Amino acid sequence: MAVTLKINGEEKTVDAAPGTPLLWVLRDHLKMTGTKFGCGVAQCGACTVHIDGAPTRSCVLPHDSIGDSDVTTIEGVSGRAADAIREVWVESDVPQCGYCQSGQIMSATALLASNANPSDKDIDDAMSGNICRCATYMSIRRAIKDAADKA
Repeated sequence: MAVTLKINGEEKTVDAAPGTPLLWVLRDHLKMTGTKFGCGVAQCGACTVHIDGAPTRSCVLPHDSIGDSDVTTIEGVSGRAADAIREVWVESDVPQCGYCQSGQIMSATALLASNANPSDKDIDDAMSGNICRCATYMSIRRAIKDAADKA
């Protein structure tokens, strides 16, 4: 069943089985591999994308339930918050293995877009659904605070 989705500002028509998770539509049908598969049950955050600006786990979201919502992936996230997060992430050497980083960046960008001066608790709450096997949580928190100063 063909469905048209708005992804990163462009309409994309995909022919995927009903109920196929958005993650697999992005990765397998559209070859957008920046969004990662981690757990498949919306617990790790590696698959985070924005749906109408809100961080959302794409591994459990049926692509055919999105309707007219705007989907933003790591490939298309932009704006002052995204630019500041990317800059600080590199300057601060936040990633270690890097696998979770697209999800971390998507959650951090959504946080800064809605809260220009987050407290430690705000950051911890917003990032709590993103697991980092390398345990770079303190670096991530520090980078978000630094990015808030630049955004």
